[in-house]
Amino acid sequence: MSLTTILSTATSGLIAAQTGIRTVSDNVANANTPGYVRKAVNQTSLVTRGVGAGVNVEGITRVVDQYLQSASLTAGSSAGSANALSEMLDRAQGLFGDPSSDSSFFGGLDQALATFAALADDPASSLQRSQSLSALQTFFDDSKRITSSLVQIQQEADTRINSNVNRANDLLAQIAQLNIDIRHAKVGGADSSGSENIQSQLIDKFSTLVNVQTQQSSGGGVVIRTQDGMLLADEQAGTLAYQSSGTAAGFLTVKPANGGGQVFDGTFSGGEIVGLLQARNKEIPGVLAQLNEFTAGAAREINRAHNASSSVPAPASLTGRNTGLDLPTAVTGFAGKTTIALLNASGVLQNRVDIDFTAGTMSLNGGATSAFTPAIFLATLNGQLGVNGAASFSGGALTVAATTGGVAIQDDATTPATKAGLGFSQFLGMNDLIRSATYPANTGLASTDAHGFTAGQVVTFRLSLPSGARVRDVNVTIPAGTTMANLLSTMNATGTGVAPYGQFSLDANGRMSFASSTTPPASLSVVTDNTSRGVGGPSLSSFFGLGTSNLVSAASGYTLDSVVYQDPTKMAVAHLDLWVTAGAPSLAVGDGRGAGALAAIGDSLSGFGAAGGLPAANMTLSRYAAEFAGSLGRNSAAADNTKTSATSVQSEADTRRTSYEGVNMDEELIRLTTYQQAFNASARLIQAVNDLYDTLLKVV
Repeated sequence: MSLTTILSTATSGLIAAQTGIRTVSDNVANANTPGYVRKAVNQTSLVTRGVGAGVNVEGITRVVDQYLQSASLTAGSSAGSANALSEMLDRAQGLFGDPSSDSSFFGGLDQALATFAALADDPASSLQRSQSLSALQTFFDDSKRITSSLVQIQQEADTRINSNVNRANDLLAQIAQLNIDIRHAKVGGADSSGSENIQSQLIDKFSTLVNVQTQQSSGGGVVIRTQDGMLLADEQAGTLAYQSSGTAAGFLTVKPANGGGQVFDGTFSGGEIVGLLQARNKEIPGVLAQLNEFTAGAAREINRAHNASSSVPAPASLTGRNTGLDLPTAVTGFAGKTTIALLNASGVLQNRVDIDFTAGTMSLNGGATSAFTPAIFLATLNGQLGVNGAASFSGGALTVAATTGGVAIQDDATTPATKAGLGFSQFLGMNDLIRSATYPANTGLASTDAHGFTAGQVVTFRLSLPSGARVRDVNVTIPAGTTMANLLSTMNATGTGVAPYGQFSLDANGRMSFASSTTPPASLSVVTDNTSRGVGGPSLSSFFGLGTSNLVSAASGYTLDSVVYQDPTKMAVAHLDLWVTAGAPSLAVGDGRGAGALAAIGDSLSGFGAAGGLPAANMTLSRYAAEFAGSLGRNSAAADNTKTSATSVQSEADTRRTSYEGVNMDEELIRLTTYQQAFNASARLIQAVNDLYDTLLKVV
């Protein structure tokens, strides 16, 4: 071996040792720097013509473990999603208060029912009537307040999602730029570990927003893709976008890097953005649906009792609510008997019109019967009332007025008039105590009834996943077929309807609902609705209460009848007695049976539709309140448990990753000693070569 070769070998060792010492120095100096990944020197033997010629430094690399990094990113995404969802559900549950407390939302209804019980014992008390109405108004005001607060939580989620989307786009842009810097550094043989550390920290932050998969690029840097392979960052960056306004908000889209400007639906499954989307698109609407079912059930049972009663004296006229139906359709499907009674100021019965829907007949004061069909119901009724009263129908509402005195309606005790589970007066809302601007869920329509919507009109539904990914937009055109069966077939058709992603159905009470068949289940929203039932009538989505916006309107739209609220004496707390002795009053001032019926509504069996995590069921109002409160608690507790578990997993994954990637001072000391010894050995070898050169020169 020549002296030149020996000198070259020693020099390469010296350079390698210096590089190692510098690397150890960087590691020690950044031992406590967050996100710093220790560096290691890659050395290989330098061979010339089969003979060892020293050591070669191929580069300085970061000590990383792809598996630990991937596990840490996944855990961070899961924790971000769980934390956001838990926070939102905890706030939603807090709006209702402690179910065991009288001051909670559920306790408010119990207090109102307690005042009705007291009113039943003293029906003539104006003070007790006012207290009952005030307690009832407070309950529905609380429903409105909670609905508004739930909507605010959704709006806050929108704001946070928009902020996080902007932050995610900034991170993607920085990651893409660092890819360029890292590759340039590697091509020039420079140390790129600083840029790689910064990029790693940016990826960690990005993964807490949405879950991604990463892959090391052969030229240096990292390629980031969604779980389904869509490119988010290489040397160019993709962008996320969020639709936070409009009837079909809650929609996340992605414009991939190198995608030529194409836009795709976001398909993420983890991260804070996904947790917020799940709360906004699924959990909060679920709570709204349950709240609406509960308040609607309370309003329905209150109105059931109030419509079965009358004020004393009876009101001069009764005007129903807008059913959204024409009168022939409204009375079609009724069975059983009801009576429209006309009374004087003393509550003495003057005239009565008995209506037998099963037989299709009417009679005045027990006289000869007159046959009727739904098409001539109004004309036949006016014929029976004669000069004693009048009936009219306008804007979807029936009005019955007495010429003198007052009017009351009572279903037959043995075979009461019923349709969609409601009595005649209740179905039409003739004597409702609780009013609403929205249409009742129980429309009473059967599959054979005319749907009433104009053929050719279009409603657009959007099916989307809780994560904000759109499944499909469906344009449903009202068919030429006129029945509800025709309409449902069109809405459920493959290609032009919601199949195979779900199905619309109509229950026995005319309630329309949508059930998803996808996993996870898709939610339904209304993008546009240009339909109308008849001229100027309700749209299809508002009539059947489809979409979150209609849920909000329904849950916050219950109010007490203004006439009764302003004058509590008009509250219906007495029962009409049609079988008293002639000349005796059928309505008595001291009768509190109607108030007693109002006090007992908590134990009345009622039908509730599927809402949130609660299935459709027949149960008492009190039982549904317990199920509703339990559902809120279970969901919040489950989200909190998931958060705790995800946070623990994240902590463990980060600990293991840090343990592998972080700086161990003992190990660095060993490496430093090794490099110092190598440096000294190389220096001594150089000195020995120098001495040999001097000796040779002296010999020459």
